[in-house]
Amino acid sequence: MGDLSNLLEKNRSWAARITADSPDFFKRLAAQQSPEYLWIGCSDSRVPANQIVDLLPGELFVHRNVANVVVHSDMNCLSVLQFAVESLGVKHVIVCGHYGCGGVRAALEERPHGLIDNWLRHIRDIYLREREQIEACAEPAAKVDRLCELNVIDQVLNVARTTVVQDAWRRGQYLDVHGWIYGLADGLIKDLGATIGSRSQLEERLGHLDA
Repeated sequence: MGDLSNLLEKNRSWAARITADSPDFFKRLAAQQSPEYLWIGCSDSRVPANQIVDLLPGELFVHRNVANVVVHSDMNCLSVLQFAVESLGVKHVIVCGHYGCGGVRAALEERPHGLIDNWLRHIRDIYLREREQIEACAEPAAKVDRLCELNVIDQVLNVARTTVVQDAWRRGQYLDVHGWIYGLADGLIKDLGATIGSRSQLEERLGHLDA
């Protein structure tokens, strides 16, 4: 049986440091959570949501899956979204991908990967739709990174089209959906300029895509 005592020791050290800096931190944290942000990101272990935006526990509500995909039949993701929007009242939903994403790279490859191919089919469809601009990139890594960006932008649209977000806007609730991407090489986040904050903005964006 594997020994995970090192992780338990790290936990005790972490809790002690937090308590030393703020003695009532955990008491306040246990009383309630009131984050303003929902983070929909990739499961990649190199992209720890709270750390890369320098937020403490309780300040960021998080959902992660392979390649930060938002699918309208994924009850896990939709349940997180509904709880964040309707119960927590978050003001911002951030879809954050990252450059060099292994899931996105696999979606570009012409070989089977097993069960995960069913999930990555959503990204493969983006590639097929945007093949011309992706293939215009000279280097293989650049093709992956461009598809990473396009995937984030597509998932922003998917979030905005959910009944959860549509109902929030219909109620007059303030809610913006953002598209970001994180650089593993430098630790910096890039805003992809894909923010949508209303039904009219969504319709305008969809209209441009159809044109």
